[in-house]
Amino acid sequence: MSHSLFDSDVPHPEPSNLTAFAANDLNRDSEHRDEHSVEKALARDGTHIFAFAGDKLVLKHDGQVLDPLFARYELKELQPDWDETVLLGYRKSGEPRLAVPVGIDVGNLASQYKPADGRTLFREMLIDEVLLGEFAQAASLIRWNGDNRFCGRCGSAMEIHIGGYKRVCAACEHMIFPRTDPVVIMLTIDESRDLCLLGRSPHFAPGMYSCLAGFVEPGETIENAVRRETLEESGIRTGRIRYHASQPWPMPHSLMIGCYAEAKSTEITRDETELEDCRWFTREETIEMLERPSATGKASPPKGAIAHRLMRDWVEWKR
Repeated sequence: MSHSLFDSDVPHPEPSNLTAFAANDLNRDSEHRDEHSVEKALARDGTHIFAFAGDKLVLKHDGQVLDPLFARYELKELQPDWDETVLLGYRKSGEPRLAVPVGIDVGNLASQYKPADGRTLFREMLIDEVLLGEFAQAASLIRWNGDNRFCGRCGSAMEIHIGGYKRVCAACEHMIFPRTDPVVIMLTIDESRDLCLLGRSPHFAPGMYSCLAGFVEPGETIENAVRRETLEESGIRTGRIRYHASQPWPMPHSLMIGCYAEAKSTEITRDETELEDCRWFTREETIEMLERPSATGKASPPKGAIAHRLMRDWVEWKR
């Protein structure tokens, strides 16, 4: 019987469910979106809306309670741009969920509002997991629509269609659709020595080490992107690649694709422009970072981050 990590799906059959931004259970009803979907949703009783001031979600702030959901009438003073409203989908109850950009500047928000970006929402647990998943969808679509107001072919204005999932040039009729940027994030494992490879970027929080990561390039498979990025950043050659989990990452519209990579070399030659440190960690050192970061001064990414998931599932695999 094989004892290799690369021949097993334990310790979780679908670890993506354990990552932040993943708990979105809206019925997107994509096959029924049309030019009247937003209008119909806004007219229904009980509809709730996310409001975005730039890339920040606006939350109602009432003492200790933070609420990201607005009724339509509550948004007037925030100057909503109803022409750019996005239909996210429907709750199981049938309640529509939408998102809208607002015109008011973040600095001019009244005291009863609190703006927060995705990292703050996630790290400070300002909203629950389901709302965080809905936010991820909303933030990505609001950003994509905002970034594509003009045609990339002729420069004319682009019009929003089918609830925010298509834009069409008013002049040349060029059509575009929402994008997702694939990013590989990988934990390279030296099985013979029972070590994992972690790096530290200069912009990380003090003491934090994480998995290596990079964008998938055009015409590249996930597996080859893992091998290329690992080699470029650390000098480590890799063999077998095993997909493990994915995570929506709405900063602004990425999909993190988490993999394990089999180390085929051991000597590290780090990319000094990307990493200020890169080294092998034992299972015990990794557990310390995950569970007792203050003990050594080294820490893992926060719970919910896909890098945290990759590290934790590796140390728990043999348990």
